[in-house]
Amino acid sequence: MNAYLAFTRSAFHAQLAYRNEVWANIFGKLVQVVARVAIWLAVYAGAGATVVDGVSLQQMVTYALLGGAVMGATRPERVIGEIGRSLKTGDIAVWLLKPLSYPLYLFANECGSFFYRLATQVIPTVVFTALFYGMLAPESLFHGLMFIVFWALSFVLIFLMSALFGLIAFWLMTSFSLDWILGALLHLFSGLLVPFWFFPEPLATIARHLPFAWVVYYPNAVYLGRLSVADTWLHLGLGLGWAGLFLLGVLRLWRLASRRITVQGG
Repeated sequence: MNAYLAFTRSAFHAQLAYRNEVWANIFGKLVQVVARVAIWLAVYAGAGATVVDGVSLQQMVTYALLGGAVMGATRPERVIGEIGRSLKTGDIAVWLLKPLSYPLYLFANECGSFFYRLATQVIPTVVFTALFYGMLAPESLFHGLMFIVFWALSFVLIFLMSALFGLIAFWLMTSFSLDWILGALLHLFSGLLVPFWFFPEPLATIARHLPFAWVVYYPNAVYLGRLSVADTWLHLGLGLGWAGLFLLGVLRLWRLASRRITVQGG
């Protein structure tokens, strides 16, 4: 465990070393969030109302800010890119000789990057935009605490999805376009761009049951009080179920991939 904690600290300090990049990332994230909020301000202004389908403008602004925070701290292309680079350089074979788990190493490395982005991008961006646009408080203390739990689950799910997609590169011999495919699925079916309550049926029902919904939609829905206490616990259990399935998939695929490396090297 100490080794994986060291990987986490190393990933955090490695990215923090480039100070100019820190400021550039803050500016870039700020532009993204402001643009997302501006879109919804324009939508509501065009509708000539402050409430659309039971969702107020302030709720939608808060949703946009939270969506940027949740996705802003996690980058699936980083995990997929790391696997693709290790595969191309042959460094992946070294992990077969180490008494460490490669998937756990990737997770520890991503945790370090998560804390870096949380401290240098997400928190400053949310604080600035919240002061400028206004941001609703959680519906209750329970919903605020459960939002943090759902956010942690969101991070785990994105990592597992990214690792699963990245390991497919062992059969394709390249990770090219894999990060783009996963990114497109996340943007469409996570609720990042458009909340599911604005989706037409039956697409909204289908989207709510896909694992991508636990990345952005359900954390934000919990924060805004769109889910009752019972529904919050229910969807937390369902999200943990999805995480368990993806974990089994990653472990199974890594086992198959490691055997494939052995065959190629032998």
